[in-house]
Amino acid sequence: MGKNIQQATFSRSKLGLVIATFIACASATPFAYANGQYPIVDTNQTQCSGTRQVLETCPTSGEAGFGQDAQYIGHVPSYTQNSDGTVTDNVTGLIWAASIDTNGDGKVTAADKMTYQQALNYAATLTLAGHSDWRIPSIKELFSLILLDGEDPSGINGAGEYSIRPFIDHQNLDFQSGDMDAGERLIDSQYVSSNKYVSKTQMGDRTDDTVFGVNFIDGRIKGYGMSSPRGGEKTFYVLAVRGNNDYGINQFNDQGNQTIKDAATGLIWQQSDSTQGMDWPSALSYCENLELGGRSDWRLPNVKELQSIVDYSRSPDTSNSAAIDPLFTISTITNEGGKLDYPNYWSSSTHQNLRNAANASYVAFGRSMGYVRGSWGDVHGAGAQRSDPKVDNGKSYPEGHGPQGDAIRFDNYTKCVTGGDVQFVQQPAVQQRATKVYTLSEVEDEMSGPGGNGGSDKRSGKRNPFVDLDSNGDGKLSQQEVKGPLAQHFDKLDVNGDGYLTQDEIPARKK
Repeated sequence: MGKNIQQATFSRSKLGLVIATFIACASATPFAYANGQYPIVDTNQTQCSGTRQVLETCPTSGEAGFGQDAQYIGHVPSYTQNSDGTVTDNVTGLIWAASIDTNGDGKVTAADKMTYQQALNYAATLTLAGHSDWRIPSIKELFSLILLDGEDPSGINGAGEYSIRPFIDHQNLDFQSGDMDAGERLIDSQYVSSNKYVSKTQMGDRTDDTVFGVNFIDGRIKGYGMSSPRGGEKTFYVLAVRGNNDYGINQFNDQGNQTIKDAATGLIWQQSDSTQGMDWPSALSYCENLELGGRSDWRLPNVKELQSIVDYSRSPDTSNSAAIDPLFTISTITNEGGKLDYPNYWSSSTHQNLRNAANASYVAFGRSMGYVRGSWGDVHGAGAQRSDPKVDNGKSYPEGHGPQGDAIRFDNYTKCVTGGDVQFVQQPAVQQRATKVYTLSEVEDEMSGPGGNGGSDKRSGKRNPFVDLDSNGDGKLSQQEVKGPLAQHFDKLDVNGDGYLTQDEIPARKK
């Protein structure tokens, strides 16, 4: 798989610095990594976006949005299909099992999913391609596979046929959505990592042991509670890996000039940060105009570069710090729950969905906050990767947004980067990977809530009272939205204890 980059001749004024012509190859060349190196695979974004939609041409120097992910090209994703049931990542040197069909029945369904412990046991006993040194990938190994030219289907409404581009190269690596025939949502495509959260996630008055995973259909890292809201333990798809045991291990060095170099990735980082929050266009501009450590070629990192400096052995509640090496200086904030905390940091990567390109990806180096069961808590874990609107859209989110009340912030902080064998291209040639087509029925037409919002009865033309009460259209009812008997018996009806009612938790009316 290669990403074609058109020949681009340009002059880039950046505080007196002129970047000369770059000519990029039309196909990827495997990166010859050495033991201990940690090359960051490019995100595969080649199309620039504004604050709402994709753009036909990328911004130029001085224009809002200049310096975004699509304009910086790193190690192009490249894979080799081996003849032994494995796939080699030519950039990282990691070797992946070609299939997530863990029970070997020739198809991928919910039956192939495993709990965290089952996944560890499965990899430890797996013999494949003559090797028995397989493991469950770390969250950094797993995230190396993500491609940010995917399209998040969360929140789509209406039965019909949808063409969706997953956040993984599904033509080379095994991918499946949630098993809708088994009652799962389309977006239940969570793959498990070996990294348990060192703290716990919080759902109202409940806390839960948590493991990090990557969802390759909605394009995010989250900490997933290890107990399922529907009972039992949470299960995941399992993609085993071997090789390059040092992948994801940083080698930070303080340069003594307010910069930190990671010898493992080749990236040089701003030691401190912007010291204040800002919207996404301002974050891009801040880094493009930064002069530090004798350099003026700083940029806003893409989301994979940014995630590479997370230290998953740290969290606010266990180390009293951000999830990052203490060589870095991190600002503090007061979070939505009134606690001392650490910021989210913007990346230069747009997080596109099927409707628009209004969100950008960020990484939470402090608690990943959400409003559940009437209170704010750390619902996804320090080190989660999510997305928020690029600019203030005029909406208020006093109880967050989505099934877990995710905190919405327009003014995330900024930490700039340079180096890493990355080339600037003013106008990259747009590349489009293949999509997958899914047909959703009326029962399966809501992606954002655990039970779906039910919608109106399109066949009878009758209104569904659930929809009338669901004032914010998030597919669930909070205590503030319900009335009458639902309000009186809210806690009893909320069988999974998540602080919301879904349609399957509400008793059917007697006829």
